[in-house]
Amino acid sequence: MIELTAEEELRYNRQIVLKAIDFDGQETLKESTMLIMGLGGLGCAASQYLAVAGIGKLILVDFDTVSLSNLQRQVLHDDSRLAMPKVESANLSLQRLNPHVELEAINQQLDDDALLALLQDVDVVLDCTDNVETRNQLDRCCEQSKTPLISGAAIRMEGQISVFTYEENTPTYRQLSQLFGNAPLSCVETGVLAPMVGIVGSMQALEAIKVRLKIGENLCGRLLLIDGFTMKIREIKIPV
Repeated sequence: MIELTAEEELRYNRQIVLKAIDFDGQETLKESTMLIMGLGGLGCAASQYLAVAGIGKLILVDFDTVSLSNLQRQVLHDDSRLAMPKVESANLSLQRLNPHVELEAINQQLDDDALLALLQDVDVVLDCTDNVETRNQLDRCCEQSKTPLISGAAIRMEGQISVFTYEENTPTYRQLSQLFGNAPLSCVETGVLAPMVGIVGSMQALEAIKVRLKIGENLCGRLLLIDGFTMKIREIKIPV
């Protein structure tokens, strides 16, 4: 187990005092590696909370660049980073948030072989993308490598989140997508309210920590549906 430094003990004190985490849990987070696919609205929200929570290494994967329309909701980027690769912009911001976290930025679209090679050393994956093809690829590769996947989505004033652990008799993302179909909706066509991606991304970070530490009850087998317009939350059981 990697021990915490005195500075880290003070930095993470408010987490360490939680009985479910304590020193052992914080040390587990320090030796953990999490992969964040997509550094848009969801990825920006999730990665900043994972960074400040003390995840030892974050692998950032995206192949897009920062544009002006991103700045309404993608909080790690700013006007000075326009046209910069999103992973590089996010890397700079996360370094400032927590210099103790190791960051790896991958500015490319990965094929299955490259993704599977990465997953050999990854404890949890966060799907922060906005397209069906990448979501299906993550589901396929995470199932093969048995790497837990935290899936989130936000559009308009609605959000959803679920967890796939790929343990026996648990659903995959394919079962979820079959419930709603594969209509390629995106915020470009339908819009999205900025706080919605913050809510869902933060919840993804929370579920990633819970899954890694094996604490609480995660969303495996359940889909949480958040209606930001009415502030109502529903839960659907995902069939196996």
